[in-house]
Amino acid sequence: MTCPKDRRPRRPPLILASGSPQRRRLLRRLGVPFRVIPSRASERSRLRDPRRLVVELALRKATQVAERHPRAAVLGADTVVYCRRRVIVKPRTRGESRLMLAALSGAWHRVYTGVAMALEGGRLAFTECAVSLVKARRLSEAAMRRLAGRHMDKAGGYAVQDRLDPFIERVRGDRDNVIGLPMRSVRRLWRAVQGHPAH
Repeated sequence: MTCPKDRRPRRPPLILASGSPQRRRLLRRLGVPFRVIPSRASERSRLRDPRRLVVELALRKATQVAERHPRAAVLGADTVVYCRRRVIVKPRTRGESRLMLAALSGAWHRVYTGVAMALEGGRLAFTECAVSLVKARRLSEAAMRRLAGRHMDKAGGYAVQDRLDPFIERVRGDRDNVIGLPMRSVRRLWRAVQGHPAH
């Protein structure tokens, strides 16, 4: 007598297309083993609408890695800050970091993170965008000079998860989105991957 084959769909291996330690830490909450393969995709874009921009870049990052790993589900993410109708990305210099902090000081602004899950070498993808409303404290010039350059790898030049960074006063919405990976969106995308017939 032979045992019936297990007809349950196989779960594809998961890859995080980001070298961010914060995103890696947040993704562990999914409870799924994953590999880290940072994307080398360009972050340049002509888009100025923050929602469309972060989804485009997250998809580009996920697809760039998925093309080399067609059997995996590849997660890409991109985060920007939007304040006074201006998209603010990562500072390139300490001086640029100080200018960003000055623009955000005392202001409400939005943080957008696009997430994309690419499958089948990038031929199939699921995307979402999360938005959080954030209030920054008003800082003195001396405080801005101290903080400038501390978070060069973060959109807006600040890190809400850094307890030594006094810049953020309030967050309305998901805090993990401000850190860089909205886990509610990630879980929905992962469920979509599980429900796809190929898997």
